[in-house]
Amino acid sequence: MTNVLTVSTRTTESEQNARLAVDDERTRIARDLHDLLGQSLTVITVKAELAQKLLTVDVERARAEIADLERIGREALVDVRDAVSGYREISLAGELERARVALTAAEIEADLPSSTDEVPTELRELFAWTVREGITNVLRHARASRCEVTFTPTSAEVRDDGLADRSSDDHGYGLAGLRERAAELAATVETRELSPGFSLSVAR
Repeated sequence: MTNVLTVSTRTTESEQNARLAVDDERTRIARDLHDLLGQSLTVITVKAELAQKLLTVDVERARAEIADLERIGREALVDVRDAVSGYREISLAGELERARVALTAAEIEADLPSSTDEVPTELRELFAWTVREGITNVLRHARASRCEVTFTPTSAEVRDDGLADRSSDDHGYGLAGLRERAAELAATVETRELSPGFSLSVAR
């Protein structure tokens, strides 16, 4: 009887562990899909609106924006495959370039670092996610005219001069995912309402 109970207990523990692993994987996929696709889909919307405006005043620029839409859409498809397969990688320089393109399309003045040399290797990916989340929120909610990104060896900040109240954004997938990534590196995420504007920063 003891052996039967032992086997039964082990089986139950194994099933619980399997269920926990499935739940963790679902959470990871949900977080990664949000973080990877949130900005791409937002930029697609912004560029589509810009292309629509340009069709009657500057056809060549409109065509360029539409070509960009195709490129961003293809990149988004790759991001989906990467998220589902568990492979995902972003670069700090790449996110700054994405930010520049997205902010320009939204007619928001971009003040971005010209170099990332001072950021240590172990914080580069975290800061890249910070830039992506911060810029996505600026595009979606800020109604800003200017956005600034700054780095130090231990911190990253995305700041804008928008007028929107974003206090309710604090519980979204994006910030939750960023906080999880920050915690893995003993860093913290802070959001602040400014007058006017909003700040998202990560520091260790």
